[in-house]
Amino acid sequence: MRGGEKVLEQLCDLFPGAPIYTLAANPEAVSDRIRRHPIRTSILGKLPGATSRYKALLPFFPVAIGTLAVDPEAELLFSTDASVIKGLSCPAKTAHFCYCHSPPRYLWDLHEMYLQQTAGLGRIGKAVFKAVTPRVRQFDYEAAQRVTKFIANSSFVQTRIKEFYGRDSTVIYPPVDVEAFDYTGEAQDFYLIVSELVPYKRIDIAVDAFNRLGKKLVIIGDGSEMNALRARARPNIEFLGRQPFPVLKHHFERCRAFLYPQIEDFGITAAEAQAAGRPVIAFRQGGAMDSVIEGRTGFFFDEQSADSLAEVVSGTERTVLDPQACRANAERFRPEVFRKAIKDLLAKELPDRFGPKLAV
Repeated sequence: MRGGEKVLEQLCDLFPGAPIYTLAANPEAVSDRIRRHPIRTSILGKLPGATSRYKALLPFFPVAIGTLAVDPEAELLFSTDASVIKGLSCPAKTAHFCYCHSPPRYLWDLHEMYLQQTAGLGRIGKAVFKAVTPRVRQFDYEAAQRVTKFIANSSFVQTRIKEFYGRDSTVIYPPVDVEAFDYTGEAQDFYLIVSELVPYKRIDIAVDAFNRLGKKLVIIGDGSEMNALRARARPNIEFLGRQPFPVLKHHFERCRAFLYPQIEDFGITAAEAQAAGRPVIAFRQGGAMDSVIEGRTGFFFDEQSADSLAEVVSGTERTVLDPQACRANAERFRPEVFRKAIKDLLAKELPDRFGPKLAV
C-alpha cells in the first residue's frame, strides 16, 4: 500500500463497483476498499512471482496490456499510471483520464540507473532490456497521445508530461492521510529519512553529511544500497530497515526534521512529515517544490551534495518552525481534497456524462 495504491483507494471510493485492470495483482497486499472491486489481471498475472519480479517482465508489458479488454459500454477509463498501463485500449467513445505519477523513468531518463538496480536480469537479460526499450518507449508515447486528459501529481510531473509526451495536464496532488499523524508532540534530537534505499534516492548524501556533522540520523527503509550505506555510516547513523506504520508514525512525530535529498515526482513522505508537524530539509528540485514552503515548513539546499545538505542542516539548527504551520500546509493534501478535485475536473470536462453521477 504505497502512493499509487493510496490513489487507487480514493478512485475506488469515487467509483464503487468499477472493475480494476492491472498487469498483475496481489490482493492480499492491498486494502479491503480495493479488494471489494473486481480485479482483472493480464496474462502476466498468471505467471509465478509476477508481483515480485514484474520489472524483469518489461519487454512483455505491451503484449500483456493488449490482453486486457475494457467493457465496450464503459463511459470512462481512469488510469493511475507510473508505467505503461495508459496503453490499455478502450472504445473510441470512452473518455480516458490518466492520473500520471510520472512518465516512466526507466524508459525516458533513468534507463541506465534502472539497469543497475534491477537484480536478477544478468548480462543477457540486460541486453534484452536495452534492445526492447525503444519499442516499449514508443508504445508508451503512442498511448499518451490517445489519452483524453492528463492529470499530473505535481508541477514537476506536469513538466515531464509536456517534455516527453507533448501533452498539457492539470495538477492534482495525491492524497495524504493527514489525520494519521499528531503534530502536538515534542521533537527529539534526531533527524529522519524514510525511503527505499536505492541509488536515485541519494541517501549517500545524507550519510556523508551526518558523518561530518556527528548528529543523530535515523534511516527507515531497505533496498539494494543498504549494505553499502551501513558500511559507509558512522555510529551516529541508525538503520532500522522496514518498519510497520506505528514505528514510522512515532519517528515522524518526534524527529527534529525530515531529510529529503532525492528528486521525487511528488513525495508523500515529505507531506507526511509536515502532517506530523515536522519541517522538511529538501533538495531544491522535484515535487518538494510543491509541498514545502521555504522558511515556513522547511528549507532547501541547492546542490545535491553532502556539503550543501550539511551547510543547511547546520544553518537551521537553531531555527524552530511552527508545527502548526507545517500541519496547516499538509491539510492541502487531504484525501477529501483529492476526491473533490477529481470530481470537479470530471464535471468540468465531461459534464453531460459524469458531473452528477460521482459518489460523494
